[in-house]
Amino acid sequence: MRTCRASAAGKLTVVLATVVVVLAGCGGGPSPRAWAASVCGALTPWRSEISKLTSSTDEQMTAQTTPAQAKENLVRLFGGAEQASEAARRKVEQAGVPETDNGEAISAGFRSSLGKMRDAYGRARDTIDGLGIGEPTVFYDGVRAAVETLNTEYDASALDTSKLNSEELKQAFDEVPECR
Repeated sequence: MRTCRASAAGKLTVVLATVVVVLAGCGGGPSPRAWAASVCGALTPWRSEISKLTSSTDEQMTAQTTPAQAKENLVRLFGGAEQASEAARRKVEQAGVPETDNGEAISAGFRSSLGKMRDAYGRARDTIDGLGIGEPTVFYDGVRAAVETLNTEYDASALDTSKLNSEELKQAFDEVPECR
């Protein structure tokens, strides 16, 4: 009996080792098309949410509200943008690393860009949350400064997709329906 078990265990070890070698040889990441579809699937709802939040922020900046109301609304809006950016960053992270030249750097670039955007929204939220509401002019000047800083940080964090350094990914982003 022992010989039979040892022999079966040995065969199982050989089969598992073969499977591991075969799987390792196939690469671990998604194809460029699958990765682009996943990334665009993560970014499309994020863009919609950011657009909606930007419109709401613009309305708050021009609405006749009290500083307390404006503060509450802006803190909520920027917090929502921060959360949406983190959700998109996590989805891009879950997409993995595309099987292409510089796949790790490209994936990291997307995640880093979304992380910087998330952080910019968080800083704007914290800045506005820290503003006093006793003096409306001072409050709204502080809001304008926070929004200007947010815009500067947001622009600086943008990912230039023309520098992907992967023709396969450029083509995938142009072709997959999720990116249109």
